[in-house]
Amino acid sequence: MSEKKNIIWIYVISVLFVLINAVFIAQEQFLFALLPLGLVALLFSLFALDKLILILVFLTPFSVSLSYIMPGQSFDMFLPTEPILLVVLLIFIIKLILENNFDRKILNHPVSWAIYFNLFWMFITCISSTYPSVSFKYLLVRMWFLASFYFLATQLFKDFKNINRYIWLYVISLCIVIIYTLARHSSYGFFDQEKANVVMIPFFKDHTIYGAILGMFVPILAGFALNSWYYSARIRLLIISATVLILAAIIFSYTRAAWISVAAAFALWAVMKLRIKYYFVLTGLVTIVSLYFVFETQIIMELEQNRQDSSKNLTEHMQSISNVSSDASNLERINRWKSAIRMFNEKPLMGWGPGTYQFNYAAFQSSNEKTIISTNAGDMGNAHSEYIGPLSESGVLGMLSVLLIIGTAIYTALKLYSYTKDRKIKFISMILLLSLTTYFLHGFLNNFLDTDKASAPFWGFIGILVAMDVYHNKKEKTDSDHEKVGT
Repeated sequence: MSEKKNIIWIYVISVLFVLINAVFIAQEQFLFALLPLGLVALLFSLFALDKLILILVFLTPFSVSLSYIMPGQSFDMFLPTEPILLVVLLIFIIKLILENNFDRKILNHPVSWAIYFNLFWMFITCISSTYPSVSFKYLLVRMWFLASFYFLATQLFKDFKNINRYIWLYVISLCIVIIYTLARHSSYGFFDQEKANVVMIPFFKDHTIYGAILGMFVPILAGFALNSWYYSARIRLLIISATVLILAAIIFSYTRAAWISVAAAFALWAVMKLRIKYYFVLTGLVTIVSLYFVFETQIIMELEQNRQDSSKNLTEHMQSISNVSSDASNLERINRWKSAIRMFNEKPLMGWGPGTYQFNYAAFQSSNEKTIISTNAGDMGNAHSEYIGPLSESGVLGMLSVLLIIGTAIYTALKLYSYTKDRKIKFISMILLLSLTTYFLHGFLNNFLDTDKASAPFWGFIGILVAMDVYHNKKEKTDSDHEKVGT
């Protein structure tokens, strides 16, 4: 009898949902249809949170913005990931308050403290923001990315196998998106640069974020492909195929920033492999920066002689990277940066509020710096920098908090790579550092950490480094450390 009653209730609830949803659809309100997804996410959050995090990672490359599905909404989000991320954040906060048993070794890690400082200062500048509702929403988005992809993910990574699962779930779905993108691109011809900017829609909004994510996974796949001891020969054949696929994708993305970041990551790999002392590298970087300021006028004059615009010819497209005289993309980026600096000069301590750059930068554009793609309304997006953006939105401490996160993450990776006796940890820490380096460098030219696409690998990879530092860097090297992960 009880089973029959349960079945009856299931039918009643299902019929009610269908009827209510029909009413909403008749009024062109489609969001109610997401209710079952929210309920499923809630059940997973309560009873299988580890599996839900892995599902989220797999779904992230497939997520589509609400504005693409239903244009004209007053707000936007990525579906299906962000509603699930919100549910996970709420469950995470409730468990923190009620149970108060989250691992304090993670909570007290230097990377975590850097994240607290970043969130704290974002909260302070949300209060003083020129658009508080925008800023608090921006902060909320940052919090649900961190809850799932950093804090909860570190607990997932207590099991070393979940580190590989996290990486591969993202890679598998990303490869599916790559195949979709290349298939669309092939119909226009791979050397159609204009179509290369949009063929990844709806999964990526444009080629810049698509290229940034591809760049992050080049060192990882190349590392797996080149290290015969980590995976069996059969699995490595699949990895090599995926590596070729992602290299083709990054070439035909026409994303110059991604090309530069990948090249820099492999330069860092050479430094690590050759065991060049880090202070030599730092000395070299300081010298290069100093020489730039000494010969700034001559360098700028030389760069201004480059008139090569973006091109479908890959060689010419590469040459256009240094064109600061006529390339509209480069000039518009400089326009955004200079606008951000002017915004910072007016509010150097508190900034204009997290996420508000796009609503404020119009008044700070200089007429002689505008380009053919500039708008007087200043409604074309963000500051195109993970560093200058926070500088204008949250002041000097906002940028310093970002640099502190990056610095502690790099320190953790280098510490693991330099001192661990476990070959697996040394290898994973190296490829993750190279992967993150591509984004740290890409962050000078673009900013995507307000999206799920970039946040899942960025915060997840930092979470892996922290988890390895806390949970897996304790034992002496054993024979099992040399066993292949795949069979």
